[in-house]
Order: sequence, then C-alpha cells, then structure tokens
Amino acid sequence: MIDDAHSLPVEKVLDALGSNAQTGLKEDIANDRIRSEGENILTRKKPKSIFKIFIDQLLSPIIYILFAAMILAFLFSEVLEAIAILFVIIITALIGFVMEWQAIRSIEALQKMVQTETMVIRGGKERKISSRSLVPGDIILIQAGDVVPADARLIKQTRLSLKESMLTGESEPVQKDLEDLPKNTRITDRKNMVFNGTIIARGNARAIVTATGDNTAIGQISSLARETEHKRTPLEKKLNSLTHWLILLTLVLAVMVGLSGFLSSNDPVLMIKTGIALAVAAIPEGLPVVATITLARGMLKLSKKKVVIKKLEAVQTLGETNIICTDKTGTLTEDKMTVKKIIFENSEVDIDFIKNEEENKKLRGDPVFNEFIKVAVLCNGANTKHSNGNADAIDLALFEFTKEAGYDSSKMIEQYPEEYELPFDPNLKLMATVNRNEESFITNVKGAPESILKYCGSVLKNGQPEAIEDKSRWYKRADDLADDGLRVLAFAYKKTKEIPEEKVLLKKLILIGITGFIDPPRNDIAGAIKIYHDAGIRVKMITGDHPGTSRKIAQEIGLISKEESKLKTVLGSDYSNFEDLDSDQVEILLKASVFARMLPEQKLHLVRFYQKHRGVVGMLGDGINDAPALQTADIGISMGIRGTEAAREVADVILMDDKFIALKQAIHQGRSIFENIRYFVIFLISCNLAEVISVAAASVINVPLPLLPLQILYLNLITDIFPALALGMGKGSKGIMRMKPRESDEPILTRNHWKATVVYGLSITLAVIGVVIYADSYLDLSDILVNNMAFYTLVMAQLFNVFNLPPAKESFFINEVTMNPWIWLSLVVSIGITSLGYFIPFLRETLSLTSLNLDQLIIILVFAFASLLISQVFKRIGLVKV
Repeated sequence: MIDDAHSLPVEKVLDALGSNAQTGLKEDIANDRIRSEGENILTRKKPKSIFKIFIDQLLSPIIYILFAAMILAFLFSEVLEAIAILFVIIITALIGFVMEWQAIRSIEALQKMVQTETMVIRGGKERKISSRSLVPGDIILIQAGDVVPADARLIKQTRLSLKESMLTGESEPVQKDLEDLPKNTRITDRKNMVFNGTIIARGNARAIVTATGDNTAIGQISSLARETEHKRTPLEKKLNSLTHWLILLTLVLAVMVGLSGFLSSNDPVLMIKTGIALAVAAIPEGLPVVATITLARGMLKLSKKKVVIKKLEAVQTLGETNIICTDKTGTLTEDKMTVKKIIFENSEVDIDFIKNEEENKKLRGDPVFNEFIKVAVLCNGANTKHSNGNADAIDLALFEFTKEAGYDSSKMIEQYPEEYELPFDPNLKLMATVNRNEESFITNVKGAPESILKYCGSVLKNGQPEAIEDKSRWYKRADDLADDGLRVLAFAYKKTKEIPEEKVLLKKLILIGITGFIDPPRNDIAGAIKIYHDAGIRVKMITGDHPGTSRKIAQEIGLISKEESKLKTVLGSDYSNFEDLDSDQVEILLKASVFARMLPEQKLHLVRFYQKHRGVVGMLGDGINDAPALQTADIGISMGIRGTEAAREVADVILMDDKFIALKQAIHQGRSIFENIRYFVIFLISCNLAEVISVAAASVINVPLPLLPLQILYLNLITDIFPALALGMGKGSKGIMRMKPRESDEPILTRNHWKATVVYGLSITLAVIGVVIYADSYLDLSDILVNNMAFYTLVMAQLFNVFNLPPAKESFFINEVTMNPWIWLSLVVSIGITSLGYFIPFLRETLSLTSLNLDQLIIILVFAFASLLISQVFKRIGLVKV
C-alpha cells in the first residue's frame, strides 16, 4: 500500500507498486501479494462458537443463585426441587441460545448478499474477479453504479463523480480529477482518489489500487469501531441490580425463618429444610425464563415486521431509548435529487405548482418555462451521446421533473438532435450541448450560477431577451437558495445559424433562470418524528452535510421550526471535542436537534456526551463512518439494504426495509416488554414474599405450618411460571407511546413498586394466617387439614394477585391484564395442576394432601378473595401508588 498516493504523479505510483496502466499486474505477482497482504476484506470480530453462545446464556447472577439453590437442594435430599430448578436453568439457556443463534444466521445471510465483483486488468486482459481478491497494484475499471472495491489513485477518468456519504456524510456527489495534491490534503478533499465503499454516481475511470482491506480509509474507521467497548444494555444492568437485592433478601429471610423455628421449639431439621425451601422460594426462579421468553417473543414479532434483533436484551433497550441519533442522507431523505424551486426574471416556480393541474396549464403556456424545459432535457448527461448510460442525480431529477410537468423528453430529443457536446468540466463547472432546430442551432448550457452568469449578457423575460442590468441580484438569489439548503444550477441558451466554434460557444448566452435541487425527505419521516416526539424521544440529526441543507430537511420533517432552526443547529467545526465544555456549551448541545459538518469521530463523541448526560442513546446509520457511534450507542441500529457490512456487523438492530418508521414498532414493543417484566417481577416477588412471611409468622405464633418444604416447590410451579408467563405476553398499555421514557437509572422496581409488592405480599399473608387461625382455633381441625386449607388458600390468593397489577387509574374490570386471554388460560392451567396434586396418588402422598369438604373449600375461596379485596382497598385509597 502507499499512504500518500494522492501527492504523487500517477507514473510514480505505478512504479512503486510494480504495475502497468495498460496491462496491470501479472497473475503470479497478484497471487503472491494476496498471500502476503491478505484478502481485500475488513477484519470482523471472530463469530461466537455454538458452545460460547450457549455458555453466555448461563453467565447471569440469577442463574448463579439458582445453581447454588439446586446444589443445596441436592445436599438436603430435596431431589424434586433440585430437578425443577435445573429444568428452569436449561430452558432459559436454550431459549436465549436459539434466539441469538438465529440472529447470527440472519447477519451471515446479509453478509453473503453484499459480496461484489470488480472489473480488473491482469496480464493485459480485462476480466471480472471477486473484490476480495484485489491487491495493491491492480488496475480496476469502474463506472456509474459501481461500489468502489478498494482505495485507488485515478489514472484516467471521464466526468467522474462519486457519492462519498458513507465515508464523509456529504450527500452531494464529489467531482474527481487527476491533479496531484499536497501531501497533507484532508481525505475529504483528495479529488484524485476513490475510496473503498463509495459509489460511482456518474462517469467512468481507470485506477490503480493503493490500499485494500483494513488499510483502506473505511478499514481504519472500522478498526476504531472494533476497539470500542460495547456497553451492557440497561435491562442487563437492572436485572443484575434486582438480583443483588434478591440475594440479600434471600439470606435475611433464610436466617429469619431459622431463628423463628428455633425460638418456637419446632422440629429443627424440619425448620432447616423449610428455611432452605423458603430461601429458594424467595428467588423468583421463573424470572429468567419468563424474561427470556418475553424478550424472544418480542424479537420474533419484530422479525415479522422486518426488524432483525441480534441480541434479546436489545428489544427492551429500544423501549428505554430517550434519544435517537440518526444520519440524514438515505435515512431521513430519499438519497436522490429533486427539483425544488425555479427562479426566472419575474416569476418563481415551486415543485408543488407542477402537481396542480391549473397551475401546470399556465406554466406550459409560459415561453420562459418552455425554454427552461428544453435546456433541462437537451443539456443533460443522461441522454447525450457520450453518456455511456451514466447519469448523475441532478440529470435524473431534471428528467423526472420534465415528466411530472407533462412533457415528453424522448420526443424533444428526437426533435432537436445533438450536434456537439461539451461534457461537464469541473474547472468550468458547466456543461453545454448544441442541438439542431430545423435550419438553426440552439446552444444549451447549465452549470454553477457564478460560471454561467459571467457568460450571460441578457436574460429571458416574457419570452424575449433583455439586457441584465444587475447581475448581483442574481447572485443574491442563488445565495438565498443555497442558504435554504438547495444545490443551485443556472440555465442559459442562445440561438445561432451555424454551429458555434468552441472558443465562442459560451459567448453571449441568454440567462433563463436558476434552479434549486434538494434531496427530499422520505414520505413517512414527518409522521415518525411526531410519534417519537409524543413519546418523549429526542431525535438528533447528525450529518456531514451543509448546515443550510440540514436545517431545511429538519424543518420539512418537523424536527425543528423555522424560528428555532439556527438556535438548534450546531456545526461540528465549532467543537474540537465534546468533553471540555462549559455550562453554556453543554446546554446548547442538549437542546440542539441538528448537527452539521460532523466528522465520524465526532458522532462517536456526541453519543458519549449524551450517555454522560443521562441519555439512553439509539444510533441509526448505514455508512462505515457511522460504525464507531453504532458500536458505542446503547442501541446501534443499521439499515439492512443500504447499510455497509461494517455498520451491520456492529449494530444491535437491523431495519431490513430501511424504514425509519419501523423503529416505532420496535420502541413500542420494547416499552411493552419492560412494563410486562415489571408486572411479573412484582407478581413473583409478592407471591414468594407471602410464602416466607406466612411460614415465619406461623412459627412465631405457634400455629400449624401453612407450608411444608415440598408444598413450597409445588406451589411455585403452579403459581409462578404460568401467570408470570401470561403477564409477559401482554400487548402493553394503550397510551404507552404517549408516555415519556423512563429515566435511564430507574430500576425495574422503584420505591413505589416495592411498596406495592410488600402490600400485595402482606395481603396474601393475612389471608393465609387468617385461615390458619380460623381453622385451628375456631374449627379445631387437625394440623394436616389446617395445612391443606392454608396451602389451597395460598394457591388461590396468589392467582387472584395477578389482578392487582394494573395501575390504579385503570378500570379494575377492563385493563391490560383482564383483556389478556393468556392470563385466563394460565389461571385455568394453574387450577388444573393444583387439582392433579390431589388426584394423582403419588403427588398426594408426596405433598401431604388430604380431602376437603365443600364448606372448607368455600372458606378457602373467601379468605383468598379477601386478600385481593384488601390489596384493592389499599390501592384505591392511595396507599399503593402504581
């Protein structure tokens, strides 16, 4: 490779790489270089092995606790309990493994789709080879539509321009030339080079490869992304935090139950076993499996909507996101030019007029407009005899505009055959054609206003040329369009009896007018921005493009208003870094919505800035220049169609159809998942808390134990997994996308949620202890009957507990829980499994169950329902505020 190829004459580059501009490298030399330099591919992180994917599913604190509980259960001969816990661990790991493996396979399929071939000259022969086989010194042939396969120094070029937005963020095509440049020229200004991953917009060229793979410009940016540390998702952090609290709670409860048994002089062995069983019960072993299934279900639902999630936790993190940073070109815009405004001497034409039938009819009768259309069609790189089928976005936009205005461009081209063409000249910044018009000739010219105006002595007004009195007025008009973010071209013509000689071709032109072009926003973007705004999510446009263009697009999509456009626009060139900032600068960055002229490394620093200021950041991009920021963000989101391989590799989420609005479904799903996780965490902990306190209280007041060790295990299987799983299947509250995102440091259970959990747990405890005292003291039943009534009361009270979960502001009868069909199914299944415990002799004997009469069953239902009633009273009077 050669680092400074842009500063050397082409001949020296060829000599240094041992190549020939006409014949290229010899095949044996190319093969030697492939062996020494390696293939022309970007280094990717080594994919996880199947074993590593599975093992990763087990590296969770709550899984560690379950392993410890399983071992303790084995040590105390509680084999059934140990097997049940092992079953939960395996199911959790398998679900996570399958979902992550499927995501990896989807990414591998995407990578295969983007493999390319390149036309190369080797041994004097032109042939196509895989782009990964290119080596420094290869001579490549590229033309419009090609993706440049490696960094290369231009040898020859014809009207070459490239889209370099993937590398620089600039939306406008960059014109190329062959001139040598100073050694310290910035990469964005190296006009004699083409870079890996950029796209040929127009023209064709022959170039010598100077760098491949990781040595290319995008390779160096990609390596920055690989070195960036990937942060844990917010859900991972919150589940780990919750787990640590549960560990502490487990130890405290185990000691509490052991002491209560010792003080009450109960059977010490029984109390030790009960204490261990309750300690295990305090850990909601259903939590990891239910959380995993809930996330997996969300992942599958999103995949049907063409949103690929590479890791389970990323689904929920989307729901936490309060800032979305997004590229502009191709993400918010169509990535194609459109005519926006035309200014004539005494009139202006907006694109919307063309779509209005009445206005269109007036325009078609305007001789000035007709002359403009004629120049737009005839002086167009898409139809000239030297075009070779190549056309840039401006030329295509003019054809599209002509068609929308109701003109037949093909008939016009036949009517005015081309006799001469001056191809677009980067130095002159214009192109011209001479077309025959019966016995005369028309010279048609378009180009930069400053280039065209100096050749114009008159302007077309009301169909007749008149002398231009003040050219500065036209320069001002052009500047105003540019300030509005439009790319501006001027159009001119003249009529002659003979084909003009080249030296007088541009003399005495008649100015027709100037035109502003824009890369328009996508149709669905404005609606998406409003949805995100209503959801309390701040959208930040980060682009390398012109600030005027960026502001204009931001206004059109509703990101900023016209009045606040300058206040909410920040230039990357104004900030050397985003760390050493004063309070005013911090305030500006937090309020800004548009960031223009941003370099790739600045995108990365800006993401870190928002994370530092309590942001959960989703970064959306498609280019290699976005890769470092995608990797650093809490959620990296890449485009599936337009996205580069490097962007897709580091992203957590891939939008397969490239639609920005698809994020709305993902965010809704993520928020719903967090709400569901919160529901079943409250449910599981309050139920398990009731079990522990009930046994401890019974020990202290010296009444029969409401639960025996194996009953605790069976109870958890009945009332934990199925209702919790059903809660995880909820669709989410109706107004969930009108709520503000939670604070990034908000735990799964806040103070109010813990308060509600304790209230629900104590309500169940009151019901259980109540039925124990009633059955023991008032009914004077045997210890085994008292135990059985307490056991069944606890089962029913915990099932009723599911209806405590909806917020107090919602109706008790119509809410997210009652409208969830899975809840009702889970209740039926749980009651069915409870019944099996009595009807299967082995289970009946193991669980120490006996028959109950109808009166006893009614008492159980009354006390169980009383637990729900107590909780609802506390909720309705405001003691429980969730």
